[in-house]
Amino acid sequence: MIISESKLRAIIRGVLAEGIYDPGILKAVFMAGGPGSGKSFTAKTIFGGDPKSTSALGTSSGLKFVNSDPAFEKFLHDAGISPKDLGSMSKDEFEALTDPSNPESIRSRASAVKKKQQKAFTGPDAKLGVIIDGTGDDYKKLVGKKQALEDLGYDTYMVFVNTSLEVAQERNAKRDRVLPADLVEEIWSDVQQNLGAFQNLFGANNIVIVDNTVYGPLPEAIQKAVNQFLARPIQNRVGREWIESELKQRGGGTKKERGRLLGR
Repeated sequence: MIISESKLRAIIRGVLAEGIYDPGILKAVFMAGGPGSGKSFTAKTIFGGDPKSTSALGTSSGLKFVNSDPAFEKFLHDAGISPKDLGSMSKDEFEALTDPSNPESIRSRASAVKKKQQKAFTGPDAKLGVIIDGTGDDYKKLVGKKQALEDLGYDTYMVFVNTSLEVAQERNAKRDRVLPADLVEEIWSDVQQNLGAFQNLFGANNIVIVDNTVYGPLPEAIQKAVNQFLARPIQNRVGREWIESELKQRGGGTKKERGRLLGR
């Protein structure tokens, strides 16, 4: 199921009433992890999303999912292609569907939907908290996205979901959307190589690593660390200035409100 533009607008209107009082305001969390890592399920567990839903955008934490996968699978079905068939396609067939340089490829069209979601959620009248669900195999691309969100006033964080290559391949083979085994290995290797760079980029207080090689309950320390980030007053200077402006329009805000949003 893909979220239509009209439904997306309705969702935005529904949350704009809270404005700066939205619980996830100006927080952006990047999910990183290769195919088969259980990244999406982990994100839903941490942020309170529906684990059975493949299209719900909201979470109980207040953050909204920004993910191209639902649109990608919808466009595949529209073209009469089963996601299960991706793993058995020839290299040329697969690349035709996923070529980012072709604006008409299914991957490019899905990416356009993701960009539209993010623009709506992070616009000047929204500044809603977002979960950017990606793999993290392209370091420079992620750096650019992080900087763009920080330029808008967001504090940023990363949840890195780790697993062994063997487990990633096993899980990939069982997924509804199967990727070619060589591509899984390539992405997994790139993500692993980027881990150290991500730790430097985000800093020790803004990244957690989830070992998901064996499925099990989420460690309390992981949930606690993420919750602390979400509850922390906004650090970004641009974001703080935006909050000050919004509070001024509301009479300055109460001491409690200013404390939660600005720490004073």
